[in-house]
Amino acid sequence: MPHQRFTDVFGRLAAVIESRKAGDTSTSYTAQLLADLDRAAKKLGEEAVETVIAAAQGDRDGLTAESADLIYHWLVVLAAAGVSLDEVAERLEAREGTSGLAEKASRGA
Repeated sequence: MPHQRFTDVFGRLAAVIESRKAGDTSTSYTAQLLADLDRAAKKLGEEAVETVIAAAQGDRDGLTAESADLIYHWLVVLAAAGVSLDEVAERLEAREGTSGLAEKASRGA
């Protein structure tokens, strides 16, 4: 499977983030973010912007690094909000085989 390494790393990272929910906020950055959804969401937005900038500049190394940061912060926001990866997967599966344009139109304005 071509993306097995990504899937394995992704799963391990999600598990570590989940384990930090009970972590000490004085010693764990992840625990700090999990305890403050607003802060975590703002950090996710910051990482998204940095990812966009790296992509727009054609900075391959920057895009790779910022994408890793973006994925980490996205997983933290999901965990902080109590949204499971299975819920996200369900939404993606429901959209399989549907044109992106048709799917977007179905959501309305």
